[in-house]
Amino acid sequence: MVYNIYHPILQPPEGIGVERLILDCDPGHDDAIAILMAGLDEKLELLGITTVAGNSYLENTTMNALKVVEMAGLDVDVYAGCARPLLRDQIVAPEIHGSTGLEGAKLPTPKRQAEEKHAVDFIAEMVKAYPGEINLVATGPLTNVALFIIRYPDLVEKLKRIVMMAGGIAFGNVTPVAEFNVYADPEAANVVLRSSVEKVMAPLDVTHQAIMAAEEIERLRKTGSHILQTLADLLDFFRSTYLDLFDIDGAVLHDPCAVMYLIDPTIFECEDLYVEVELDGNLTYGQTVADIWKTMKMKPNVRVLKRIDRKAFFDRLFEDLEKLAVRK
Repeated sequence: MVYNIYHPILQPPEGIGVERLILDCDPGHDDAIAILMAGLDEKLELLGITTVAGNSYLENTTMNALKVVEMAGLDVDVYAGCARPLLRDQIVAPEIHGSTGLEGAKLPTPKRQAEEKHAVDFIAEMVKAYPGEINLVATGPLTNVALFIIRYPDLVEKLKRIVMMAGGIAFGNVTPVAEFNVYADPEAANVVLRSSVEKVMAPLDVTHQAIMAAEEIERLRKTGSHILQTLADLLDFFRSTYLDLFDIDGAVLHDPCAVMYLIDPTIFECEDLYVEVELDGNLTYGQTVADIWKTMKMKPNVRVLKRIDRKAFFDRLFEDLEKLAVRK
């Protein structure tokens, strides 16, 4: 059944109050938008940003996070995490995000540096400090999240939920069936999906419904804000790579979907499903296999976002991003 009324096996975000989150990311153009949403939206309290290797190497993704924080004037610390997958050889995505992971515009040199504490230890520290309140939002490969689960098993149940941009039910984007974040570290994704914590997954099926068109990018540029013009330049680069590689004329905002779920879950229709990661198949390695017809008779382990109210999504996104127009 597909629905947007919450099933009792998973608790929805509260209708009132602020959601505390840690954003675990690999910036990345769409991660950059996710950082801005997490830092600007009044519904959210961003406690920290953790970085992981994914769209680019760890030194690049960490620097990119620091640059986005600097550009937006956010007061949030950045913690570097895992530089490679748990077991497999590393892959990155320069064909999508450029050689540094965030090409297309010149971003300011950050004044702050990454903190010395490892990302996984920072996550543990926050979960201890706010038991039952931390939303761990993962928009890159799930290496940091899996390592937290492995290293701190006593804290897993004290997470509120994991919200992840991960997987694809109907299609992939690295192979015909595997999505990048899962394919980059499928063993980590397997650890996360097998964990007992509440989980929400924004797969390609829903993120490809959140495509920012050329005229919407131009709307940012026409504000006259230097920050938003820079953001428009980044999104134009992202749009151009999607057009070249996938014949999609728009910037696909994968990662903001995970953040938007915390802001307003009613924007999405979803379904609770049992999902596993394929670790062995020659053609299907890294696939997120969803038991849509309940043939495996397994209890659902993840809420899968399936459809999006595009207008509501972009209305809220622009409401957040246009807060940057008044910043120097």
